[in-house]
Amino acid sequence: MKCIDEKRVVECYHKQKDTVFKLAYSYCKNRSQAEDAFQEVFYKFMVHNPKFKSAEHEKAWFIRTTINVCKDFLRIKWNRDIVRLEDWDRGEEAFQNGGDVFDELREAILELPEKYRVPIHLYYYEEYSVHEIAHLLRRTESAVSTQLQRGREKIKQNMERSGKHEAESRYLRRSYGKCEVIGRQRNEAAR
Repeated sequence: MKCIDEKRVVECYHKQKDTVFKLAYSYCKNRSQAEDAFQEVFYKFMVHNPKFKSAEHEKAWFIRTTINVCKDFLRIKWNRDIVRLEDWDRGEEAFQNGGDVFDELREAILELPEKYRVPIHLYYYEEYSVHEIAHLLRRTESAVSTQLQRGREKIKQNMERSGKHEAESRYLRRSYGKCEVIGRQRNEAAR
């Protein structure tokens, strides 16, 4: 193991902890696996002690490492076969003041297949551009754009299928680092 700069580890931990945990949870859909992945990512950071060219490079390293760790966790048969008993806590720091609409949106996002869920998370929660997501996920920009569009459509279908908001459709909008739900006014009814 390389010489560890404790101050650097603590600094990176405080800067990247939310991103790593949210992405791990989004990927694994399980709090305990997300916590394990979180620990594994920071363990890898301490063991490899990578040098970063910029803050963007640092964040990209943490995102790519988190994705790889989560993929490794999900490949293990035991992790695929366990019964998930926990729910995502309403008091989760990432979704404070979320309310029912955000709970419903979160559930709709977590129901998405991985290929849609991860780009949605990176675009709306981490504010990455389509180009940056394509680079991080090693996909083409057109594939990422298509996955974002299809993911939004599936979220809309999931939320409409829930029957809780039949009167209005819900859409995602990128705004100030948060994923907002915007209710479309009942234009169709007025027309």
